[in-house]
Amino acid sequence: MNAQNLLVELFVEELPPKALKKLGDAFAGVMFEQLKIQGLLASSSARLTAYASPRRLAVHITDVLAQAEDKAVSQKLMPVSVGLDAEGKPTPALLKKLAALGADESAVVGLSRQGEGKAEALFYASTVKGAMLADGVQKALDEAIAKLPIPKVMRYQLQDGWTSVHFVRPAHGLVVMHGTQVLVGVKALGLTAGNVTQGHRFEAQSATVMLRDADSYAEQLSEEGAVIASFAVRRADIVRQLQAAAERIGGGVRPIEDEALLDEVTALVERPNVLVCEFEKEFLAVPQECLILTMKANQKYFPLLDAQGKLTHQFLIVSNISPADPSAVIGGNERVVRPRLADAKFFFDQDRKKTLESRVEGLGKVVYHNKLGTQGERVERVRAIAKAIAQQLGDTHLVQQADLAAKLAKTDLVTDMVGEFPELQGTMGRYYALNDGLDVAVADAIEDHYKPRFAGDELPRGDVGVIVALADKLETLVGMFGIGNLPTGDRDPFALRRHALGVIRMLVEKNLPLELHALLKSTVPAFGDKITDATVQLQDFFFDRLSVSLREQGYTAQEVEAVLALRPQRLSDVQKRLEAVRVFAALPEAQALAAANKRVGNILKKSESEVSAQVDQALLVEQAEKDLYSALQTVAPKAQQQFESGDYTASLQTLAALRTPVDAFFEHVMVNAEDVTLKANRLGLLASLHIAMNRVADLAKLAS
Repeated sequence: MNAQNLLVELFVEELPPKALKKLGDAFAGVMFEQLKIQGLLASSSARLTAYASPRRLAVHITDVLAQAEDKAVSQKLMPVSVGLDAEGKPTPALLKKLAALGADESAVVGLSRQGEGKAEALFYASTVKGAMLADGVQKALDEAIAKLPIPKVMRYQLQDGWTSVHFVRPAHGLVVMHGTQVLVGVKALGLTAGNVTQGHRFEAQSATVMLRDADSYAEQLSEEGAVIASFAVRRADIVRQLQAAAERIGGGVRPIEDEALLDEVTALVERPNVLVCEFEKEFLAVPQECLILTMKANQKYFPLLDAQGKLTHQFLIVSNISPADPSAVIGGNERVVRPRLADAKFFFDQDRKKTLESRVEGLGKVVYHNKLGTQGERVERVRAIAKAIAQQLGDTHLVQQADLAAKLAKTDLVTDMVGEFPELQGTMGRYYALNDGLDVAVADAIEDHYKPRFAGDELPRGDVGVIVALADKLETLVGMFGIGNLPTGDRDPFALRRHALGVIRMLVEKNLPLELHALLKSTVPAFGDKITDATVQLQDFFFDRLSVSLREQGYTAQEVEAVLALRPQRLSDVQKRLEAVRVFAALPEAQALAAANKRVGNILKKSESEVSAQVDQALLVEQAEKDLYSALQTVAPKAQQQFESGDYTASLQTLAALRTPVDAFFEHVMVNAEDVTLKANRLGLLASLHIAMNRVADLAKLAS
């Protein structure tokens, strides 16, 4: 078969920049997989290259066959008893089936039999012609278009004035080339395949680019069309130019790092050209977060930071044109950004005329949730929770600071700056708190109470911030669970999973001496009669999130299940317990003790009456039960002392000494003795053993 490389390109109007990379990867990936399924790839070494620019989606695939190889197939027809009569001749049903497959009675002798008895069936072997490339590409292209993850579909009319199609943007060109040949029969979105595409709107040598073959696509587009078709190559070129521009400026300046911004700008230009611009230094009096955000979000510019991470008055733009004299482009961008910065300065100046304290009343007019009241009511709940936590962790001063920070934490929501840039909530609160002369710890807490905002984010920097962050997240979790507003498999609008992980991280990484159930329970009264108590359900939710997190950190499902089965309330202890379990599991006695522990648990569960961990030494008859009791008297107190001192590893290692007496007990002692008193005493002995063995973790979970 003739294998050559394939090129498919859809030329369209400007694609949504934030979705471009995903669209390009999806288009190329589906095309490749569909051709592979149809057997049109010559070998497993076939490779795809995805292209995505503002006005095109394309894919280049190597080693594509003109026709797939024929395939031998075996098709089940019907049971032998239905297809053949008593004399072995074909029945009308069989002949009809063969006719439908394009065969006649002569094919009966070639039928094979498979199975035995009543399950024996007739099978028809035939050869299916391999798919032709044009048909295969048509099918793959239709599938790729149908499966594009389009943010919002457009409906537009074709040139005939009657036909309407649905796509992400109006399409104006289709290229399908196998080597040097155009697959003229392929159609999509009212377009017929050709070998002509278009280059850059302003920089191309000519309006159209006639492609020589599939392999010359990227080269011709670059040389003749002034377009870098590859998203990855274009992105790398922008990074290189940004770094080079910063180095020319000197002084250790560097462009701000923002992967999402870089992706979006890559999706906005076809041939990038980085230029240096600047604004008036007076704007640097505004908090740099405001200036950076407006430049990135509104203008797609790259702010420049100095060696200390401070914003400079220069910034970089990525232009889509490269004029000999770039001064007009630079001047235009400088004029555009100036009003944005002036707005930020105006908002900052206006906001500072009012204290945060004076804004507290305004929160009472902001609706938080129709069942949970206003932001003002929410603030009062957070204050109550924060004070309760602070009382457990510190002195009166800490309580006062936590209360003040909780009171003011949401006040920047009603400032002009945060109204314009919601992403700055917390950040602006800190600036305004310092402007009001408040303590740095309180100001930091106002900014930090949203942390951690995402996985891997830093935690609040001080005790006050940790307390208010805990209170804020607990208020959300307890409130939402209390009104039944729970996350589902694909929806979590109030970010309850993220809030739970944030609480877990603070409890663990800050080593806080707070117990989970008590913490959740103490939060409920702050809501009055607005919610029902869902503490038990919420605690399960926490342990589910913790379980997922620990497995992601590399602990095995068995280790995690063993520790969390006991519902340890001090989450800061969980990791130490896990490490102890891991060390214990490596001991030669571990599996035998885990299996014995599982057996003990099952015996105690089946006991008809409540078992008490009380043992009457006088009722110990067999030597094996006497030995186990004696070993427990020695081992259990030592293991308990180690457990209480927090040395979980030593505690479990101490229990390893019980293996021999435990094995002997089960070999020589009948637990379910006919004598009821004797049976109860032996169950008490096992209950004592079970308690001693399961303080750190449920060792039965380690049994293989």
